[in-house]
Amino acid sequence: MSGLLIRPRIRPRVAVVLVYTAAMCMNGLDSTIVNPALYTIAGDFGRPLSAANTVETAFLVALAVGLPVAGWLGDRFGTKRVFLGALTAFTIASAVCGLAPDLSTLVVARAVQGLAGGLLTPVGMTLLFRAFPPHERMKLAKVLIVPTALMPALGPPLGGLLTEHLSWHWLFFVNVPIGAAAVLLGFFGLREHVEGPEGKFDTVGFWLATPALGLLTYALGFGPSQGWTRPAVAVSAALGSVLLVAAVLHQVRAKTPLLKLRLLADRVYGSASALAGVTAAGLMGVLFVFPLLYQASLGASALDAGLSVFPEAVGLMLASQVVDRLLPKLGPRLLTVPALLVAAAVFATLAIPGVAENAWSVRGLMFLIGLVLGTAVLTVQISGFESIGPADMGQAMGLFQIVRTLGGALGIAACAAVIGGGHVTEAAADPGPYRTAVWVTAALVAAGAVIALRLPREAPQPPRDDGDAPPPGEGLAAGEAPAVKG
Repeated sequence: MSGLLIRPRIRPRVAVVLVYTAAMCMNGLDSTIVNPALYTIAGDFGRPLSAANTVETAFLVALAVGLPVAGWLGDRFGTKRVFLGALTAFTIASAVCGLAPDLSTLVVARAVQGLAGGLLTPVGMTLLFRAFPPHERMKLAKVLIVPTALMPALGPPLGGLLTEHLSWHWLFFVNVPIGAAAVLLGFFGLREHVEGPEGKFDTVGFWLATPALGLLTYALGFGPSQGWTRPAVAVSAALGSVLLVAAVLHQVRAKTPLLKLRLLADRVYGSASALAGVTAAGLMGVLFVFPLLYQASLGASALDAGLSVFPEAVGLMLASQVVDRLLPKLGPRLLTVPALLVAAAVFATLAIPGVAENAWSVRGLMFLIGLVLGTAVLTVQISGFESIGPADMGQAMGLFQIVRTLGGALGIAACAAVIGGGHVTEAAADPGPYRTAVWVTAALVAAGAVIALRLPREAPQPPRDDGDAPPPGEGLAAGEAPAVKG
């Protein structure tokens, strides 16, 4: 069916950017802001720290569970409806977290936050990328970098500040006015797009992929701190791996799969997705292991070690200011390959004995990591969807986020394995294993440079003035309402 929507009062593109940024900042901040408050939460509820850790476990596992179904839901019920529904649930769950009278209520509300957050990221990026045709997406670098880099980096210091000077309840209350305003703006300003997926819902794929990602996220996220041989971690890893293999085999054979794995066969998108996984593994790995190396080399406090990696976020912010200028001139391949090679060299420099002992060297190298690796990541994220049409955008975004999430978890797990043993809560006196783990992250980023050779040479070009029409929902004049496809 097709129909027209009521003319919005705000320019649709402006509404998309504002609502997306607000929602993703909330989601990105909540992925790290609770960590410094876990001791306080455990004390307030009279529970051990291991019990309080379920607050983060619930969020991360639920986030992974929401990813496989995000693309299908957006196509079936409309990206605007699903995005605003998830944002509303996230906001209400934030209020419940802040008002939680006991740990059980907090954990359940935190799980609802994670599930909503798993829908927000791919559906939100689908809204954003459908509003801007490929040749205009270079402008989005400044938008994408704020929630993906700055907010997670601000989470720990902001969480500690609010917990110390107000209370841990405010870690969640800060989301409420922002979320309410974003929902209101989105209701009046966003355009709806219902793609209408073919065939019935892939029930088998859902019951294979969803628990697989949840179990693997649990195992990869908590194996380093709880021990890989702990029954809950070991069983989750084994069962999650079996289900993942079964899910892939089913998705390849199914006529209407939950996840369109065939999209990975596209050279540009497939390469971009692989790069997203590899670079996430390298970056998350080094951000995990280097603070431990910093403590082992200098005997620094956990707070000092955490702050030592903050310049990386500053470098990422600067990268967002230059990508849209460099990408049209150099093209994706020429911009990404050298950036990844330089990033690998910087990673390796961090592992050289004597470097971690110099605080200013560490800050400078972390800034460079953010600058060069951020340039590569943003280039891949912008140019990787050039060959994806509007009909497949929701599925492509969901699959891209799954690969990136698992890549980051694998990078942390690989570094933990190299360090040795499952418990990394305290830095050992010998920094050698930590330096070896940093070398592993450098190798991962260098491998990404090889994959990046498959990216196109040329940047997306504006449509020609020869009668070619832009894709549905793209390139519309301000206030013009597109047809709803279904």
